[in-house]
Amino acid sequence: MKGILGRKIGMTQVFTKEGKLIPVTVVEVQPNVVTQVKTVETDGYDAIQLGVVDKKEKNATKASIGHAKKANTNPKRYLKEIRNAEGNYNLGDTITADLFTAGEYVDVTGTTKGHGTQGVIKRHGQHSGPSAHGSRYHRRPGSMGTLRPMRVLKGKKLPGHMGVETVTIQNLEIIEANANENYILVSGNIPGAKESLVLIKSAVKKDKKDAEEILSYVEETVVDEVVEEAPAEEAVVETTEGTVEATEEVETEAALEEVATEEVSKPEAVEESTNEASNEGE
Repeated sequence: MKGILGRKIGMTQVFTKEGKLIPVTVVEVQPNVVTQVKTVETDGYDAIQLGVVDKKEKNATKASIGHAKKANTNPKRYLKEIRNAEGNYNLGDTITADLFTAGEYVDVTGTTKGHGTQGVIKRHGQHSGPSAHGSRYHRRPGSMGTLRPMRVLKGKKLPGHMGVETVTIQNLEIIEANANENYILVSGNIPGAKESLVLIKSAVKKDKKDAEEILSYVEETVVDEVVEEAPAEEAVVETTEGTVEATEEVETEAALEEVATEEVSKPEAVEESTNEASNEGE
């Protein structure tokens, strides 16, 4: 039997490489400290006691402080026994999330949400009576039983306090166990409110199966690659005569000079033609 204490964080979903969507519950698993080791010789049965979440000494009793000092740790807020634990443990050993592996089946125990005092419709799922046509029976519990023995029999479903019960959900699959980030992903939902304590133990009815390969998401940082371009003035053009340095600016300047020379040559040609015409007239 393997077991570890964790804190329910909430639910999310993951995808397998085949495209299958799996709803999972995220359980935060801080390192569990072995605060006591029980044996058949000393206590009559084999078990280990796990402690998690440190507690200030001013809020702890002297007995709990002394109990924790034996394991060389701080007083713990939550303590839980795991009977017939697999492996050999000593006082002060720590258990992390890598205790379980993907593909294992577990039983998860937690305390359900509290709903206060509720009626039989919400508490037990009974049907309500007609809402109209003169009916005077709507949300009441109904008959209290037969005429005899003139008392309400045990087990009658009546209004009362709802929730805050210890519930175990069996045969849940471990999807991922990450010891570096201290979390375990459990398939499906587990009992309890967010931030509540849960106990994850090896399943008693199912064995391990092949783990599903889930997609992992890596945050990639986009870095603009700086391409070192040669300055325009140092651009090199290879010709048959050799290597000559040229630029776009030089080319544009050369084109402008050609246009300017053409414009200058045009008036000179006009003057020559006018001079020839005047000479012929004379």
